[in-house]
Amino acid sequence: MSQHTLRRVQEQAKSLRSSEAIPYETLLDGRMVESALAEEQIEFRDRIFTPLITLWVFLNQVLSPDHSCREAVSKLIAFLVSQGERPCSPDTSSYCDARKRLPVSFLARLMRGIGDLLEPKAHPDWRWKGRAVHLIDGSTVSMPDTPENQAVYPQSRSQKPGLGFPLARIVAIISFTTGAVRDLAIGPYKGKETGETSLFRTLVHRLKRGDVVLGDRYFASFFGIAQLVERGIDGVFRMHQLRKVDFRRGRSLGVEDHQVLWHKPQRPDWMDEATYASIPDEMWVRELRVRVTEPGYRVSELVLVTTLLDSIEYPKKEIAKLYMGRWNVELDLRSIKVVMQMDILRCKKPELVEKEIWVHLLAYNIIRKLMMTAGTCHDVPPREISFKGTLQALEAFGDRMEMATPTSRQALWAEMLAVIAHHRVGERPGRVEPRAIKRRPKPHPLLKLPRDQARKQLLKTA
Repeated sequence: MSQHTLRRVQEQAKSLRSSEAIPYETLLDGRMVESALAEEQIEFRDRIFTPLITLWVFLNQVLSPDHSCREAVSKLIAFLVSQGERPCSPDTSSYCDARKRLPVSFLARLMRGIGDLLEPKAHPDWRWKGRAVHLIDGSTVSMPDTPENQAVYPQSRSQKPGLGFPLARIVAIISFTTGAVRDLAIGPYKGKETGETSLFRTLVHRLKRGDVVLGDRYFASFFGIAQLVERGIDGVFRMHQLRKVDFRRGRSLGVEDHQVLWHKPQRPDWMDEATYASIPDEMWVRELRVRVTEPGYRVSELVLVTTLLDSIEYPKKEIAKLYMGRWNVELDLRSIKVVMQMDILRCKKPELVEKEIWVHLLAYNIIRKLMMTAGTCHDVPPREISFKGTLQALEAFGDRMEMATPTSRQALWAEMLAVIAHHRVGERPGRVEPRAIKRRPKPHPLLKLPRDQARKQLLKTA
């Protein structure tokens, strides 16, 4: 990066830190952004939409309920005028071009950086037996039905051409302690090696020795568990439905709790012979059955498999309680997809779709950092703080912070943290809710033809 470019970035970072609605230095360290720009060797001409300004506008866009480029550019114009600078054009084309120039690797680096920064700062009492626990799960997101998106992210086979939407599959590693996304893998919804376990294999290197992983039954395979054991990582998973469990076998550890020897299956097509040969022929795991007595659950029992073999250090009840916390990953994905509106993306080209996903996750981690800051100041675990309540507080206080003096801005910041810590979503044992909705959707018929064909039929009958 040239010296002129570096000075320009530093000047903008300083301006944003002192005047922005979101306290920039606290939530997204300007030095982290400058370092990422330098490491990615991003060059640009001296224009309004430098990478730093583009990132700032992009974050404001995904954090806004409106989510439109027009509103994001309008916010930038208001900011520039408030700083006594010349406003940019209200036209969104320059901003959209600037987003194209931001490398995906730059956005991913920032997102991972915040997640990595939060984990070691977590209070020891928030951990499980002093160990870092991570949640893994997958989901899907849809996007506009364009030929470019369909080519990279084909729609589901169950949908007719012209009636469906392109789908991307995502698999995330999320911290059980902080709720921040540590890393993400993106792939097509269908095709060879596009399943959740395949995508997770590309993320295993992000886990550290001594970590504990919680996942559903898709991840409870011999090879999936073996790759964790090789790295010194423990896992707790729900048993795959195709594997038979017989508690009369193996080494008994208690009632419906035993150690059993798993044998290596045949080499799958996706694994090369060298990797297959390096995996042990057998592996000791622990299987246990958990009875679910609370009403409202869809199952009355769960069979779990884990590499936590010591029944003294890791009693059955504590493993069962830990696995029940896996449900947090469903809530986290809901916060990302529903609260932050990432379930339906807006970009019409796959390279921009990927950037849109990473910026959403970057904004999500920024909110998680704010929740952790509030929890640390008010002695509240981040998992007990409402994500939506935090986002609402940030939106409410942000406008006031933009117009406040430096002294009153600090008071507003302290009060915002208090408000965030107040809105909690603590444990609600025994809660039962029907899986149904009361409000009826609007009675519009489903589109059963591509839109251009349906439009021609309407013109014929007019």
